[in-house]
Amino acid sequence: MEKTFLPICRADMEARGWDYVDFLFVSGDAYVDHPSFGHAIISRWLEKQGYRVAILAQPDWRSAKAFKEFGKPRLGVLVSAGNLDSMLNKYTAAKRLRSEDRYAPGGKAGFRRTGLRWCTVAASGNLERYSLNYWRH
Repeated sequence: MEKTFLPICRADMEARGWDYVDFLFVSGDAYVDHPSFGHAIISRWLEKQGYRVAILAQPDWRSAKAFKEFGKPRLGVLVSAGNLDSMLNKYTAAKRLRSEDRYAPGGKAGFRRTGLRWCTVAASGNLERYSLNYWRH
């Protein structure tokens, strides 16, 4: 198991000497390598089992670019909305838009999908349309 952060971009992957990943973990949260974050626990466990794992944290769900950066994963893509449901993170109890997102880089709001939940959008819509179709030979 590596003692460094998991790859979050192609350069990190290449720095490890990898030309592919076994699993790509797509998360609605920013990448935080701490056991209170599910993606960190699962990804580190997979890494300990000998798999190559990369993290795609808060990708732009409107674009295919981020999904294509690591190439086709050898075994699969894991998708998680993150620690907190995107609807709860986006709106207050009074149904007003939040001005900050504590699980986004710099606390900046606006990285999450409005309306449908982020995980649903990433897994069914954009992941299929942009990534899996791109990877098919």
